[in-house]
Amino acid sequence: MAVPTKELKLEIVNAATGETLGTRAAPGTDGALVVRGFPDGGPSPDRWRLTPVQDEEEYVIHNAAGGKVLDNPAAADRRVRQWAAAAGSRNQQWHVVPVEGEAGLYFIECAADGTVLDLADPDEGGTRVVLSDYDDGAESQRWRLVPAEPERVGDPVLRWGTLDHWNGRRSWRLVRSAALRPAPDTSPSFSDLLLVTERFGSDQDAGGWKSEGAGPPPGGQPGWWAGLGARFLADIAGEGRQDIVGLKPAKGAVTSTAKGDGTFDDDERVLYLPGPSASHADLWTLADTNADGRPDVVVLAVDGVRVSPQNEDGTFTPGGGEPALKAFGHGEEAGGWLADRHPRFLADTTGNGRLDVVGCHDDGVWISLQDEGGAFAPLGDEPVLRAFGHQDKAGGWLADRHPRFLADTTGNGRLDVVGCHDDGVWISLQDEDGTFAEPRYLLDDFGVDQGWSSVEEHPRFLIRTTTDGAVDIVGFGPQGVTVSRGHGDGTFEPSRLVLNDFGTAQGWTSGKHLRFLADVTGDGTPDIVGFGDEGVWVSHGRGDGRFDLARLVCRGFGYADDAGAWRVDQHPRFLADITGDGRVDIVGFGGPGVYVARNLLRRFRTR
Repeated sequence: MAVPTKELKLEIVNAATGETLGTRAAPGTDGALVVRGFPDGGPSPDRWRLTPVQDEEEYVIHNAAGGKVLDNPAAADRRVRQWAAAAGSRNQQWHVVPVEGEAGLYFIECAADGTVLDLADPDEGGTRVVLSDYDDGAESQRWRLVPAEPERVGDPVLRWGTLDHWNGRRSWRLVRSAALRPAPDTSPSFSDLLLVTERFGSDQDAGGWKSEGAGPPPGGQPGWWAGLGARFLADIAGEGRQDIVGLKPAKGAVTSTAKGDGTFDDDERVLYLPGPSASHADLWTLADTNADGRPDVVVLAVDGVRVSPQNEDGTFTPGGGEPALKAFGHGEEAGGWLADRHPRFLADTTGNGRLDVVGCHDDGVWISLQDEGGAFAPLGDEPVLRAFGHQDKAGGWLADRHPRFLADTTGNGRLDVVGCHDDGVWISLQDEDGTFAEPRYLLDDFGVDQGWSSVEEHPRFLIRTTTDGAVDIVGFGPQGVTVSRGHGDGTFEPSRLVLNDFGTAQGWTSGKHLRFLADVTGDGTPDIVGFGDEGVWVSHGRGDGRFDLARLVCRGFGYADDAGAWRVDQHPRFLADITGDGRVDIVGFGGPGVYVARNLLRRFRTR
């Protein structure tokens, strides 16, 4: 990964000692720099900013506290110091060079003479930092750039705390809590939680719902699938409002219609009755397969792909009869596609407005195109691309470690295949004839070797971060949010850590927290939304691949007890427009039923 952007405050940590670059514990007058430890409860480590110069190939490294810069005084003892900035000085410009094969480690090289930061012998005030010639075997020449603690916006909460007295009496006083509440000027702002229906909850009184199969993927892949017991939101009637949909083992798909005021009908209506061959291993989704403005029910069944179009009266044809495509199913006669091995997508691969079926099987990528009459073409004898498959001969791609995407990275209207493998990002471009090129290696980031351990722990998205730009890669990595801007020709810029938040280093884990990209402000660019411990955090997208500091916008839907004790494996949460006003609201399926927090941004803007 390339170095972070200049907005981040970083601790520069030596790989050999684990100690941090900074001034001496008792600073002298010469500005000498050392590495030393910082015990808990003591002063904070020095933090640095990297400001790019000369097309971002070189950096001036500023001390975030005093503004002085990393300087090579060209002294006989090769020492390094912090000093007042001098415009254009090559002794104050540095190359930050990734160490090959070791994720997160860098050489810091002086632009003036090509020497690199190293350590001298330790002394009483810390180990002095010096400049040395390159030595690939010297661990002391390797450095980590560790983002400082995330800066967030929220107000501390005061609580009543008990105070015990010597005589056995007890009184109460206001004490500060570790919790936060939304800041008064937070934008966007959401309403308080409202229980809108006592159905579709995990409690027995609310239906005892429990998901049995796959759900919406955390990595932003197109065409997600759900198993029995799943609850989600979909615009059933095509009116711009999202309705509740649930998959019941006995009844099939049921819905509760959005009223347009943030609430839903109390009664459940049966949408779709499964056929006699329905199985608990079936995967479901609702998607507008033929661009008529209404979603259809699509099921990956034992015998293939089943499609039930929506009728004019809003009902769906019951399951049964022949499948639309005798492929991509979990039975042997339909190819033996397994949910934990073979990702499948519904996507318009050719730009004709109709959804095709795409899957990554053992031997590579298979595609069935949909024609003008709504029929799906039978699969050929060979995959369209012998790559991105589960078997070693097709790349050894694993569903839980290697996310794969379909995205138009060139602007030609056709979808390309993009994947994040162990070593980084690979791409196969689709040409005008529908042929896919041999995969090319693009980036040494977003892969397992760079610390992105799994699809679940590190969600990745292919999405435009600008209103009119190319598709970018955005991911929640080990150190925070990482972005690689797309060039629009199937290639991407080197990745950059743009926000030291929402990563595993800041305590975000897939077992406790959800992270999404969604436009919550209506400005046409995606924002980061995280369901954390304290509640819902939003980091507003700037429209250029960067994001503002996270702000606590809703004191609910969070993991902590005082934020509702929401659990990832029990309580699905979504961002969806349930009112038709063009703004996404927060919808959560809790224990007692469905909770809603309305997006209030429109009201604030029109006062």
